[in-house]
Amino acid sequence: MRVPRGGLRLLVPVVSGLTLAGCGSEPASAPPAAAPAAEAWFVDATASSGIDFVHFNGMSGSFYLPEIMAPGVGLLDYDRDGDLDVFFPQGRMLGTGRSLEDARLRPTERQLPLRGRLYRNDLAADGARTLRFTDVTASSGLDARGYGMGVAAGDVDNDGCVDLYVTNLGPNQLFRNNCDGTFTDVSRASRVDDPGWGVSAAFLDFDRDGWLDLYVGNYVEYRPDADIECTSVTGGRDYCPPRVYRAQRDRLYRNLGTGVFADVTARALVGGDFGPALGVSTADFNGDGWIDVYVANDGQANQLWINQRDGTFRNTALLAGVALSADGRAEASMGVDAGDADNNGTDDLFVTNLTGETHVLYVNDGSGIFEDRRGRAGLAAPTVAYTGFGAAWIDVDNDGWLDLLTVNGTIVRHQAAPADHPFPYDQRRQLFRNLGDGRFEEATARAGAAFAPSEVGRGAAFGDLDNDGDADVVVANASGPARVLLNQVGSRSPWLGLRLTGGPAAPRDLLGARVAIRRRDGVTLWRRVRADGSYASANDPRILAGLGASAEPPDVRVVWPDGRTDEWTAVPIDRWTTLAPGTDRQGAAPGARGRGSTD
Repeated sequence: MRVPRGGLRLLVPVVSGLTLAGCGSEPASAPPAAAPAAEAWFVDATASSGIDFVHFNGMSGSFYLPEIMAPGVGLLDYDRDGDLDVFFPQGRMLGTGRSLEDARLRPTERQLPLRGRLYRNDLAADGARTLRFTDVTASSGLDARGYGMGVAAGDVDNDGCVDLYVTNLGPNQLFRNNCDGTFTDVSRASRVDDPGWGVSAAFLDFDRDGWLDLYVGNYVEYRPDADIECTSVTGGRDYCPPRVYRAQRDRLYRNLGTGVFADVTARALVGGDFGPALGVSTADFNGDGWIDVYVANDGQANQLWINQRDGTFRNTALLAGVALSADGRAEASMGVDAGDADNNGTDDLFVTNLTGETHVLYVNDGSGIFEDRRGRAGLAAPTVAYTGFGAAWIDVDNDGWLDLLTVNGTIVRHQAAPADHPFPYDQRRQLFRNLGDGRFEEATARAGAAFAPSEVGRGAAFGDLDNDGDADVVVANASGPARVLLNQVGSRSPWLGLRLTGGPAAPRDLLGARVAIRRRDGVTLWRRVRADGSYASANDPRILAGLGASAEPPDVRVVWPDGRTDEWTAVPIDRWTTLAPGTDRQGAAPGARGRGSTD
C-alpha cells in the first residue's frame, strides 16, 4: 500500500452485477406499421456542420474518477433566432499526472485554451436547410474553465433570453444571458455556485410562482489528492465505483426573482437519503398539476420527489416502485428521461444502468405508482451488455409513439483492448423503436452507419437542429470528438411543432407545461415542455409531436405550469408555432404551410 499525493489509496475491486426483471402490460392501441428498413434513419453530420469539439478528460494514468464521468452537452437558442445552438463543457488536468506534452493526452490546438465551448447555429434559410455552426466562445463572454460536467438551460430572470448553468467538479457556474450575444458570470452573486461535484441539473418552477428554480444533482465527495486506488476483476488498475466514496447531498435552489436564489434543500427535501446523483428528470408524475423530480443514483436507491404543494417534497420512490429493481436491488443508474411511452396521458420513466443490470422501463399508472416492465417490453436482453448514459424518449419516425435512443460507454476497461488503446471504455449507441403494444424492438441497424462507431458515450442532447420537424441528436463523448446525428426520416410524416412561452410579460419557455394534442383520427398525444433529462445535458424545450398518418391540423389543449388551461383548434402542421397563455397563437396567420416553415 502506498500513500501518494497526500491521500490514502485503498485497493477496491471494481465489479458489476446481473439483473433481468420485468412484467407485463396491455397495449394502448394497435401497433404502428413497420417502418421501411432500406434507408439510414440518421447521418453523421459532424464534419459538415462545423462542430469540431473534442473532449479532453485529462487522463494521466492515475485513474481519477471524474475522467470517466464527463461530459454532457446543451442545446439552447441563446441568440433568439429560432434555431438551436450548442454548448459543450470541457475538462482539464487533475492532480499532478503526466504532462500535456504526452501526445496521447494533448488536446488539439483548436481546443486551447481548455474551456467550455459555445457554437452558434447559422442555419441557412434555404430549401436545403443547410446546418452550419460557428464557434463563438471568445465573443460570447462564456468563461467556463472548471472541470466541466453538465449543462442546464433556462431563463432565470424572465427576460426572454435563455441562461446557462454549468455543473463542475468544484464550484458550478451560472451565466446570465445579456440578450446581446454575450453572457455574464453571476455564479457568486446568484448564490448557486455549489462547490461540490454537480453532474445533472434541472430548471423547474416547483412553487408555481412564475420563476424558474434549480435542482442540482450532486455525485460523490471527491478530491484528486484523496483519491482511492481500485482494481478490476483481473487485478489491473481501473476506475473506482461510487460506493467507495460518500454520496453528496443534492441541492434545491428557490429563485427569489431578484437575481438571487435561496438554498431551500434542508426545508424542502425533507428526510432525503441522498445518493450519488447522475440523472435528473422533472415531470408531474402523480397528475396533481405540480412538478415533481426523479433522480437516478449510481449504485444506491433512486429518488422520486413528489411535490407536496407547500414548498416541500417527499421521497416516495420505494413505495412508487422506482427506487430499486424489481428484485429489490439498487442499480447503477446514470441517464433518465420521462415521457408518455404508451400514449395514455401519464409520464413513464426510462433509466439507463450498468452492464449486467439492463436498462429499465417504469410504467406509470397515473397516480405516481410505477411497474418495472423492462422484461416484457423487450428492453432487458438487448441492453444487458451495455452501460448507458445519455438517453431520451424521441419519436424518431414521427409515427406518434415515443422511441428510445441511448448513448453508451463502459466504466470498466475492456480487457481485450490493446495495451496502447488510449481509453478502452467504448460501446456503440442503441436505438429502440416503440411498437405501440408495450414492446420495443432494437432498431440500431436501421439507424445506419452513424450508429456504427464504438465510442465512450456520455451526454446526449435531443432537439430539432435544422427545424425540419424531426428529432436530431448531439452526442458528447468522453475523451473524444462530439457527434451531430441528423434525423433523415421523421419529417417525412406529418408533425406539429410548438414553442410555449409566457407571452410579452414573461417571454421564456414555460418549462413544465403539458400539452394534449388531439389528432383528427381520435388519438390524443400528451407531451410536456422540458429541457432536462438524459445525462448531464439540456434538450430542446420545444414540443415536437409526430402525427403518424393523421395529416389534418389537430386541436391543442395546454395546461400551463400555474394550472390554467387554453385551447386552440386546427393548429397548423409541418411548421413551428408559438403559443402563449390567453392569446391567439402567434405567427399562425393563414398562409403557406410548407414543411419546415417557422412562425
